[in-house]
Amino acid sequence: MITGAASGIGAAIALEAAGRRLPLALLDRDEPALARVAEEAEASGAPTAAAFPVDVTDAAALEAALRAAVDAVGVPGGAVCSAGVDQGGPSHELPVAVWDRVIAVNLRGTFLACRTLAGILLEHGRTGAIVCVSSPFASVGAPGGTAAYSASKGGVSALVRSLAVEYARAGIRFNALVPGATETPLMWASVADDERERMRAVVEGEIPLGRMADPREPARAALWLLSEEAAYMTGAALVLDGGILARSSVSV
Repeated sequence: MITGAASGIGAAIALEAAGRRLPLALLDRDEPALARVAEEAEASGAPTAAAFPVDVTDAAALEAALRAAVDAVGVPGGAVCSAGVDQGGPSHELPVAVWDRVIAVNLRGTFLACRTLAGILLEHGRTGAIVCVSSPFASVGAPGGTAAYSASKGGVSALVRSLAVEYARAGIRFNALVPGATETPLMWASVADDERERMRAVVEGEIPLGRMADPREPARAALWLLSEEAAYMTGAALVLDGGILARSSVSV
């Protein structure tokens, strides 16, 4: 099961999983885009790719969608919470409604999904693995008005650590995936078209590896975290950021 599956890293995870012949339940509020990803996933090898349009900030609707997904494709052995938004600006000018929206989608929506998924696994006596998408901004400050996004992702990382300990004895693993700058629509959501190339040069100039990630790279990492190869890994953060955090940790 994947939230935020209609675009970006969530869609990349869906298509990577489809290529491995995994059945999928895909959730997102963008119904047309979600339907396209589901169709592409089935064409790429998924035995089924059921689409469930839902807003992750609506607790009742999200629980209903996840339970409908269980009815459609079975109890999940793995899930990814990837739904997210990125809006920002100078904190002293940031509308409270924008702050509330970012926290609601990125943090509250992740908690609501984890809450329901853990409950489903416990009800069925099943073990499983859940990956939550965080960000390097959970760990380091950044200029450019990222306070709401950074706070939301810091909350996600803390949530993962707490849930990992809470549910470890039940055999439910929680880990964070921490992708850096990745070629997704979210990356450019607040950048004007005529500014993209300039911004790309700036961003890539800050990354030690000198490039942004292809969405397939964090997708493969997410599937590894869900796999038996990562069976002894819980409460951890897997960082794929081209070296940003490593450089940020250097003191002079």
